[in-house]
Amino acid sequence: MADTAGQADIRGIDIHKLVEGFAEEGIILKNFCRVVSTSAREIRWYQKTAGFLTGPTTTGVTSTLIANTSSKSLPVATEPSYTRTTSYVKKYFAESPLISIEDIKDCDPDVWADMVKDVVRAVNYQVDSRLYTVLTASGCLAGAATADGWDDAATGDPVKDITTALQQIRSYSYETSGAVLYINSVEYKNLLNWIISVKGSSIPSFSSEKVKSGVLMEFLGCKVVVSENATTDQAVVFLPDKAVVWKEFMSLTTAVVDDPGIGKKVRVWAEGEAIRPNPNAVYKITDTVV
Repeated sequence: MADTAGQADIRGIDIHKLVEGFAEEGIILKNFCRVVSTSAREIRWYQKTAGFLTGPTTTGVTSTLIANTSSKSLPVATEPSYTRTTSYVKKYFAESPLISIEDIKDCDPDVWADMVKDVVRAVNYQVDSRLYTVLTASGCLAGAATADGWDDAATGDPVKDITTALQQIRSYSYETSGAVLYINSVEYKNLLNWIISVKGSSIPSFSSEKVKSGVLMEFLGCKVVVSENATTDQAVVFLPDKAVVWKEFMSLTTAVVDDPGIGKKVRVWAEGEAIRPNPNAVYKITDTVV
């Protein structure tokens, strides 16, 4: 039937074609890891068992025999030892559903572009999650936050916790300049609150590198990186390019699977595994939230 002024069927519609609803946080942890290619899916690697060589001891002698050797004595034989470890490559694999050529052509949202972007991000996110799991696995340096954690204005002390982490890493002879403090947004909120409200300091300057690296600011010589991939109730201080290595068997690859006259879909994969050859280059601060 015919419509008159004021009726819905003849009103104009402004269609907002930009699809929103979720922020697109960068996948950033891999930027701080060493990426090394591997030619095989089984990876054999080695860790030294000790730092400084001290030599054997004998009955009644508790100090090293290297020091204060008497004249004409034979030298002490000393050698490093190694622990062999084997890791296996993991495959990260996803694809979109088949998108019809009709939907690609006339849907208001750009469903094809969104599908490509989001499937790629899904695979990248899982790689980042694996890196974080290996980075924070048991065996690294660790300690509980001071008193009741960073969200307690009366007893929390992030400065002490972070400097303890740096000191512990340095005790294993690592140079700690350029260390990364990798935290969840909850820990970041509590850290800023402690700096500004508790200690009365000025608002820290924010880094212009955020767009490409995820670094928000520097604090106590650490690059502060905030990600929802990080687990709350802990903060991780680590040395980039030393703590974790991504052994890449196949780099991130995308392919379009085209079915002429029907539609197409995107397929994305990456293969690799994270290893942590330097567990003492990582310090995990636990119990940061009461």
